[in-house]
Amino acid sequence: MNQQKDQKNKEIRDALFPDCPIRNVLARVGDKWSLLVLYNLQHREPVRFKELQRQIPDISQKSLTQTLRTLEEDGFVSREVFPEVPPRVEYSLTSRALSFLPLVENMIHWAKENMDEIIKDREKNV
Repeated sequence: MNQQKDQKNKEIRDALFPDCPIRNVLARVGDKWSLLVLYNLQHREPVRFKELQRQIPDISQKSLTQTLRTLEEDGFVSREVFPEVPPRVEYSLTSRALSFLPLVENMIHWAKENMDEIIKDREKNV
């Protein structure tokens, strides 16, 4: 199942608009967890897996693992393995992620400013 999902994500660029960069990028970072992971890494890096999982308490180990792999594949996260027993793995942001985060900060600011009105509009339509 995960292989099918991974393949689907990689084929997004081949869909209706093969040259549309926003469609491809949003397919990868617009999921449930990616922005939260990037945001949390921004404030405490490098971070070990369990520490990151504690920062996002409602994410499962499987979801965090998959999200980190996807972000690493796309060059947003760097993973460093230290040759220790037990092995130590730390995650940090790349320059690509650091250039992306100001956009995320703007989205967070916009969401904070507009959330009350959005909730009111949703309640009107229920």
